[in-house]
Amino acid sequence: MEDVDEPRLTVSGAARRLGIAPATLRTWDRRYGIGPTEHARGRHRRYSADDMARLELMQRALMQGAAPAEAARYARAVALPLREAAVKIDAVLTDGTAAVAETRAPFRVAPLEAGPPTPVVRRARGGGGATLRMPGAGARARGLGRAALAMDSTAVQRLVEESIAAVGLVATWDDVARPVLAAVGERWATTGRGVEVEHLLSQCLVAVFVRAAGFADAPAAPQPVRPVLLAAMPTELHVVPLAVLAALLAERGVGCRSLGAALPADALAAAVRRTAPAAVVLWSQLPSTADLGVVIGLPVTRPRYRTFVAGPGWDGAALPAGVGVLGSLVDAGDRIAGAVLR
Repeated sequence: MEDVDEPRLTVSGAARRLGIAPATLRTWDRRYGIGPTEHARGRHRRYSADDMARLELMQRALMQGAAPAEAARYARAVALPLREAAVKIDAVLTDGTAAVAETRAPFRVAPLEAGPPTPVVRRARGGGGATLRMPGAGARARGLGRAALAMDSTAVQRLVEESIAAVGLVATWDDVARPVLAAVGERWATTGRGVEVEHLLSQCLVAVFVRAAGFADAPAAPQPVRPVLLAAMPTELHVVPLAVLAALLAERGVGCRSLGAALPADALAAAVRRTAPAAVVLWSQLPSTADLGVVIGLPVTRPRYRTFVAGPGWDGAALPAGVGVLGSLVDAGDRIAGAVLR
């Protein structure tokens, strides 16, 4: 039984603690019965500690990929007291089922599905903003999308790290991270809102894949003395795929130097001269950033290096002879490793 003197939160206070909109809390209460358990006549409804723990259970279940009604059933079914129960959702398995320790009604997570979904924007009812709808997305992608929209950087990074551990770098990028990035970008392009979500998601993804590259930095095969330089074009700001490529190359025993976004052409040339790389990879997300002049102006060194371009910005570009075009992530890893590990 709860202490009647225990502080209780208003709807707005509970929403702030969870990092969601008050309208979302009201929807959870109205549609799914996840709301304050006690209400005195003539007074505003307030959330107790157990009410908040139940909300946290629902929120974490959503981020693991459960549907809202499914997450609500799970949160309602957990036995009291709930003070420590919220942490137990982290025991959710990633193979299509869920098992939560010491609870009465574990929820089920939909089996993972292959193939990048087509992003569609669906406006939520009741003024609650917009949510990402990704037909065909698996549980991991849906959970990542919810964490990104909640601006929960800790959850975003944890979900991506768990996915890498479970299914590997390539599947995490193709089936989890990339669909959510596309959906967030489509939301911004369609509504003019959500650029802050894209920025946070991108920063989190870069951080996770950079760490993954570090963990893979002790491969069985010896690394080449000459590194691979990864750089974005001078006006290109989107660099998440380069971080993914760096992690994949590290797994294959290829040392990289990642030079980040919007690298000026003269700085790129200086880096090439100073590092004598085995290969240079130039990334362009958009045609407007694919500057052929930068490719043509790369310095000549001894020993020579291979030059590759990557990203949709280069589609249809009339590239100089000898410049390789990288396709998928796996193709890029194979071709770069084949060029430098000889």
